[in-house]
Amino acid sequence: MEAARKQEVTVAKIKHIAIATQNEDETARFYVETFGLKEVAKFDSPIASGYYLTDGNLNIAILRFKNDQVAGVERGKNWSGIHHIGFEVESLDEVAQKLAAANCKRRDDINQALGIGDGRRHRNVEVRYSGPDGVTFDVSQTGWMLTPAAETTHKTSEES
Repeated sequence: MEAARKQEVTVAKIKHIAIATQNEDETARFYVETFGLKEVAKFDSPIASGYYLTDGNLNIAILRFKNDQVAGVERGKNWSGIHHIGFEVESLDEVAQKLAAANCKRRDDINQALGIGDGRRHRNVEVRYSGPDGVTFDVSQTGWMLTPAAETTHKTSEES
């Protein structure tokens, strides 16, 4: 029975790590020069500025948050460190049920500040949650920019 139950579990893939920083240029340069990550985008939006880096499989966001609501009030915009991770899942509905059963909290404060979590599909994060230990994480069915599944999904939809 245990083996049958293990076969039913779909493995989510870690496809995103976000690092909060107060100096996005210096932090991005460190990861590019030290580990050879590729810079794929630099951005400056009303809520955050930073970079998207990749190793070809994983999207790493270097973020300087511009307000506490987007950063999450428990840390605020001036906090630095690994901010959250992102899981690519096969079904948002299925994982939402599992997260509810595990008493994980939807971070609607952050979801609202980011303009996500409303049922629409987004290219990167689709919904943010907090786990039982308080670690925040994103779930996405569409994947993250420049991760293999996301690029396949978006090329297919762009070609249609």
